[in-house]
Amino acid sequence: MSGLADRLRHLHVTGHAAVADLHDESGYFTQPYRPAAVLVAVTERERPGFLFIHRPSNMRAHPGQVAFPGGKIDGTESAVEAALREAWEELGIRERDVTIIGESDVYHSGSGYAITPVLAVVPPDLQLQPNPSEVAQWFEAPVDFVFDPANQHRQSAEWGGKRRTFTEIMWQDHRIWGVTAGIIANLSKRIAWDRPRHG
Repeated sequence: MSGLADRLRHLHVTGHAAVADLHDESGYFTQPYRPAAVLVAVTERERPGFLFIHRPSNMRAHPGQVAFPGGKIDGTESAVEAALREAWEELGIRERDVTIIGESDVYHSGSGYAITPVLAVVPPDLQLQPNPSEVAQWFEAPVDFVFDPANQHRQSAEWGGKRRTFTEIMWQDHRIWGVTAGIIANLSKRIAWDRPRHG
């Protein structure tokens, strides 16, 4: 899977060399942040896509929401180790099937997490084994679609007595919003996906 991985490595390095106009939810939380990590997995196929999960509707935190596989960083874990562990626990993705590209900008959530996105490449059509206690369903959305600024809509709503703005992306019948859409929007400013592959 060297083609896509090599391309992403190049785009990742060049895209993180300068300051970008990034957004997060740090203005909505004033306590110390808890470290977390997510695996932003890109499938190696002709039209690469991101792997997303729907959280079960009965979960205590973020019920029913679309997310990347991920969670809290435990003990002395690195962000990469945590993202790989969570991807295994939630979807049965084996570490040997993951090619790590690199970390991106930490996203501070309004719920108090400092989330490190770990960009990676995975083979197409993995035999995923969702953990029903953490994953209601999974789906794939094309990178070119979710990275397109025309599909990233800024919305606002009242939450906790404050007016908050957030990003929303609709892919088919899937509503990607909040932290997950915010990470995508920030990453799309780092990764020049439309850049020609040669030259």
